[in-house]
Amino acid sequence: MNETTRTPAAAEQAAGHPDDIARRVVSRCRQLGLGQDEAAARAGMSPRYLGQLLDFGPGFDPGAVFRLARVLGLSRADLVEGRADAPPGRAPAAARARMLRLTEQECWDRLGTHGVGRLALPGERFPLVLPVNYTVDGTTVAYRTADFGAAAAAVGDGVAFEVDRIDEHRSSGWSVLLGGRAERVQDPEAERRLVELAVGEPWAGGHRALWIRVVPETVTGRVVGPADGRDGGAGP
Repeated sequence: MNETTRTPAAAEQAAGHPDDIARRVVSRCRQLGLGQDEAAARAGMSPRYLGQLLDFGPGFDPGAVFRLARVLGLSRADLVEGRADAPPGRAPAAARARMLRLTEQECWDRLGTHGVGRLALPGERFPLVLPVNYTVDGTTVAYRTADFGAAAAAVGDGVAFEVDRIDEHRSSGWSVLLGGRAERVQDPEAERRLVELAVGEPWAGGHRALWIRVVPETVTGRVVGPADGRDGGAGP
């Protein structure tokens, strides 16, 4: 089918929203240092036709979408639907967005009883940031690791622990940051308590018998999102 025989009605069959696809094309062209007119030419279409394709969506000309994706170094699915494993935070900022601080109690409420967070600890050349399964015990956070694993903080190490949640649809969310010291749990009764509190095994698998507790000295948090609501689903 040539450039003059496609109709907007065909776009109703599009698998992705035209606005989302247009944003991906613009973003990818910027990454590649490629002008949109040049991208169109390499994909075998005129700039005007590329505009129509972005206006009407992938159903307008599936073959042209495939060629455009190839020029941009993407699969058709990545261009049309977006990467399923892409990091969050690609949506534009919410209208009238604002940032508010969380109280300490609100921070602990968001941490809940368990989950996955990011641990920052000293490294040989630079700080390390690692994801860990955590368990909340009172006003501390504990996690399991191997005795000589990367997350095996030494007693007294200054560490930070962060948890967040992202709501891509609303461009909103929250984050909680603990700053404190690491302790190695060596009391058998305390170890049994943490095992009872833990939900499931560490996702990384393997033998992880060492419990490390993060004793916070500071607990801070913030929530970012549209001004029509305080709580968001995501971290900034």
